[in-house]
Amino acid sequence: MNKKKWLATPYIIWMAAFIIIPLILVVYYGVTTDSGSFTLENVKNIANHDNMKALLLSLKLSLISTVICLVLAYPLAMILSKMQMNSHSFIVLIFILPMWMNFLLRTLAWQTLLEKNGVINTLLGYLGISGIDIINTPSAIILGMVYNFLPFMVLPIYNTLIKLDLNVINAARDLGANSTQTFTKIIFPLSLPGVVSGITMVFVPALTTFVISDILGGGKILLIGNIIEQDFRSSRWNVGSGLSLVLMVFILLSMAILAKYDKDSEGTNIW
Repeated sequence: MNKKKWLATPYIIWMAAFIIIPLILVVYYGVTTDSGSFTLENVKNIANHDNMKALLLSLKLSLISTVICLVLAYPLAMILSKMQMNSHSFIVLIFILPMWMNFLLRTLAWQTLLEKNGVINTLLGYLGISGIDIINTPSAIILGMVYNFLPFMVLPIYNTLIKLDLNVINAARDLGANSTQTFTKIIFPLSLPGVVSGITMVFVPALTTFVISDILGGGKILLIGNIIEQDFRSSRWNVGSGLSLVLMVFILLSMAILAKYDKDSEGTNIW
């Protein structure tokens, strides 16, 4: 048993070096001044009009993106889970394939597609259709979030659905439940762990992103991630860390609520 515990040593070292120590530094800088004295002014900077506006916009766009990802991902995951092994394995591979490409390159590709003289508007012009003008708007940012984070919603739900006991579903149908009742009373409650995992995996990076808003928003739309990035780039580590602490609280609260809901509902909502 002790030998097995030693196998975890590399991970513990990695976690300490790249997770625990950076978090300690963020907390330290967030509650101190440049001279090292204790202060809460860095955290209170969130009440600044521009910072609060960026935070609320980040929450709004991340919530919208998460809902869209859930609406798109759940039916797709159900379709994949019902397909033959060879077919759905190939489609899942296609779905994962873009994730092997650099995140920045994927976002830049959408910039090329959406800009006023981009690929999409050029094709629409050839067809005699007026072009779309969503680049540098919140809609473009939402599109970028959905595209980049959709696989993180599909895969947890898919992994949960393929593990469902078909005997339970068949029993429900034998007892007279129609398709809607089977879904609402059996399939969806049993798949909630995957749904909760997917929501967490999409909402958290969507709330903290700054690359997507920089590229697809043209730097004209500031999210809280952009504000924090600018603070660190300007060597205002204390202010940036203070805002990061506020963002961390929102992330922890959302994860705690989702985890509690998942724990309370898992396996208890059937019938």
